[in-house]
Amino acid sequence: MLLIGLTGSIGMGKSQTALLFAEQGVPVYDADATVHALYGKGGAAVAPVGALFPDVIVDGAIDRGKLSTHVVNDAAALKRLEAVVHPLAGQAQIKFLRHHLDAGTPAVVLDIPLLLETGAQDRVDVVVLVSAPFEIQRQRVLARPNMAEEKFNAIVAKQMPDADKRKHADFIVDSSISVDDARRQVGDILSALAGRPGTALEHRLKQS
Repeated sequence: MLLIGLTGSIGMGKSQTALLFAEQGVPVYDADATVHALYGKGGAAVAPVGALFPDVIVDGAIDRGKLSTHVVNDAAALKRLEAVVHPLAGQAQIKFLRHHLDAGTPAVVLDIPLLLETGAQDRVDVVVLVSAPFEIQRQRVLARPNMAEEKFNAIVAKQMPDADKRKHADFIVDSSISVDDARRQVGDILSALAGRPGTALEHRLKQS
């Protein structure tokens, strides 16, 4: 089974591109959605994260806003949080991969925003980067609720520059034209990958 790593900085159109892969029949693992589930009521991360930061638990779930106040400027606190959440997210991802391996699925997409920042590109067979010119990225992000220029700049500063991400990508989806054009690009990528064997999963499962 081929593991396609999908990534892209904020505002680049990664979530829309993930939908286009799913539209063409490729199962998508959403890292952000997995963390949301872990933080939600009854989620596996609620109790251990609550033990670290008791005030972040509200109505049986983790309040992400309160949690961010603990870790945004505290690298040590962030590392303690990651030590709890990353293994739980990793277990969810392995469960997803085993399910589709058993089902005989030829390829899956792992939608991971910080794929390159965390060095996880070695854990997939192919890296697909979603990209757009900076001004389009900026316009998209500033149009979001509760977003300001200062916040946008802070987020971008923490992510690998798009130019550097392009150096690690096997394929690039230009999301700046239209959804239909991006859909065509995704189709072309899948055609290029058709029948390509994957090797990353075997290594992943041996390590799990």
